[in-house]
Amino acid sequence: MGNLIKVLTRDIDNNAGNFFLDFENAKPTEAERRVWEEVNGVLREAAIILQDLQSYSGAGEAIRQAIQHPSDERVQEQAWAAVVPLVGKLKKFYEFSLKLEDTLQNLLEYLTSSRCSPTQHLEQEQALARQFAEILHFTLRFDELKMTNPAIQNDFSYYRRTLSRMRIINQTAEEHNEVDNELANRMSLFYANATPMLKTLSDATTKFVSKHAELPVENTTDCLSTMASVCKVMLETPEYRSRFASEDTVLFCLRVMVGVIILYDYVHPAGAFVKSSKIDMKGCIKVLRYQPANSVEGLLNALRYTTKHLNDESTSKQIKNMLQA
Repeated sequence: MGNLIKVLTRDIDNNAGNFFLDFENAKPTEAERRVWEEVNGVLREAAIILQDLQSYSGAGEAIRQAIQHPSDERVQEQAWAAVVPLVGKLKKFYEFSLKLEDTLQNLLEYLTSSRCSPTQHLEQEQALARQFAEILHFTLRFDELKMTNPAIQNDFSYYRRTLSRMRIINQTAEEHNEVDNELANRMSLFYANATPMLKTLSDATTKFVSKHAELPVENTTDCLSTMASVCKVMLETPEYRSRFASEDTVLFCLRVMVGVIILYDYVHPAGAFVKSSKIDMKGCIKVLRYQPANSVEGLLNALRYTTKHLNDESTSKQIKNMLQA
């Protein structure tokens, strides 16, 4: 049966996610290889981005000293010297988000084409489905790390304040090869968002649907709903969950499930929470609730605060209460 194994027999139109998708071992076929190699290069870079973000400690003490001693030129220079390379990292993160946006749209173009159904795409293009999942996993992990590191906003705010005080902004930017005022404005919008990478993916998916008007929107939403259901089935079924070689794959599946729910909620006109949604939201929330609270609170918050339609009148009180509990 290969790496993608049918586990149930319900039809896709009845919330089916009837596959065991091998997120750990799926390899590209020759037909997938060109797209796979392009995406793989971006995913290798994504791993480095996460390492850099995880080790980001900030320049808090140097900034505090500079604020407390505004007339001490040496202290000001030390703070600036500490912040500039950190802003270089923040620039790299932001520029990677633009690359990720393009990569996701290229991947969606392959996975949602009309040559076969969304289910067949996942069956026949397992390696690309795995890469799509890895992009979602990276996105939610990046945002979790960003939300728990206030130094990012503090460092960048200090950098911008200092730049605004300098009369030679352009000279300084060129000298350090970091960010000029225009780029700083764009980065500021990016980091002001609580979940910047998730917003990038949501915007990219929405743009993809608008750009490809020749494709029925269902091609995209069915791809997302199927992926969500696949993850839910694997997580709630001990027989399939036991096939994971690593316990880390459980959290991987949870992040992917939440990621595709959010994307679906942005792309589908009615969202993910309506009764007619092809995603079993109650079932997905239950799966999250069954996990240790400390491992899924960030994911529950992503559903609470970054979805588009949760607070619509069409969302049942039961679903709202399940997320509030």
